[in-house]
Amino acid sequence: MLENDDYNNLSGEFSPQFGQIAVDMEFITAMQLREALVEQVENDLSGEPHRFIGRILSEHGWITGEQIGTVLDILSKAGLV
Repeated sequence: MLENDDYNNLSGEFSPQFGQIAVDMEFITAMQLREALVEQVENDLSGEPHRFIGRILSEHGWITGEQIGTVLDILSKAGLV
């Protein structure tokens, strides 16, 4: 598992996505991420408005608002948001 400082020191060549960080931090499981990604793609393909992974995970009760904030903070500090 990567720590917050590990994400803050990422090089420009590696840009982890929200879901991968959430899995690495053990906020969600890889299976939950897969399910959310499938749901996101299905929504996009059906012409529904795009939904962010964090929102989908939250709607299922798999991640808390505080955890979303932590992941977004990591992405922001790494310059990925």
